[in-house]
Amino acid sequence: MLEKKDALKDVKLFVLDMDGTVYLGNNLIDGSLDFIRQIDADPNRDYIFFTNNASRVPAVYVEKLGKMGLTVDESKIVTAGDVCAEYLNTFYPGAKIYLNGTPVLVDNWKKKGLNLVDDDPDVAVQSFDTTLTYDKLDKICRYVRNGVPFIATHMDTNCPTEDGYMPDCGAMCALITESTGVTPRFLGKPWKETVDMVETITGHAKKEIAFVGDRLYTDVATGVNNGAMGFLVLTGEADMQTVADSDVEPTCIYDSLKEMRQYL
Repeated sequence: MLEKKDALKDVKLFVLDMDGTVYLGNNLIDGSLDFIRQIDADPNRDYIFFTNNASRVPAVYVEKLGKMGLTVDESKIVTAGDVCAEYLNTFYPGAKIYLNGTPVLVDNWKKKGLNLVDDDPDVAVQSFDTTLTYDKLDKICRYVRNGVPFIATHMDTNCPTEDGYMPDCGAMCALITESTGVTPRFLGKPWKETVDMVETITGHAKKEIAFVGDRLYTDVATGVNNGAMGFLVLTGEADMQTVADSDVEPTCIYDSLKEMRQYL
């Protein structure tokens, strides 16, 4: 693990998680806005946001951040839903897709040209669906049990909120796996497809990219397992006990973006 004063010197692009890193619920975490503004003012550094939360789409995050005082363009925001849509277009072109997702994700994927269906799909996708019903679970379990490829937008078990946590995509997938015996092909963080997409979008090489977030198994692992860097902030899910119990070693650990800013 690198020293705090040395860890940031080679970073050209910060890929910032959102929930638990920049804000909790509808409240900015202290110092996160100042960190982003300092990166904005540095001609040698840049940032994008990447969230595994595929229940929302970039336009929703633009509005949410705007209400907190941060004006960003949609091009600055990538979600696990975007990675999954790109994956489906690449590896299942023209396929009939059953998606358990929020209405905004459904609409977004339709606009991307994906062929969403309710019956007889070629592939079944589970996302972080806050509109999940028993009927939806029953359908996807039947499709997966019958051999339809099973894909998940991301593996997060819980989504942080101001009041604690709410069940996320990984928890929903655990129910489906328990019923069907099938584990999904997870996308989003920490998988290689996410790093590849960030490289393509930004033009930065992996060695210049740092993934920053509050989770070891997604945010940090994305960087350290795929040739980039991974910085942990202790403002969300992980604490130092989590670090001690994990086989994922961060490039460096900071209390928050506020502390990280001191070393820029």
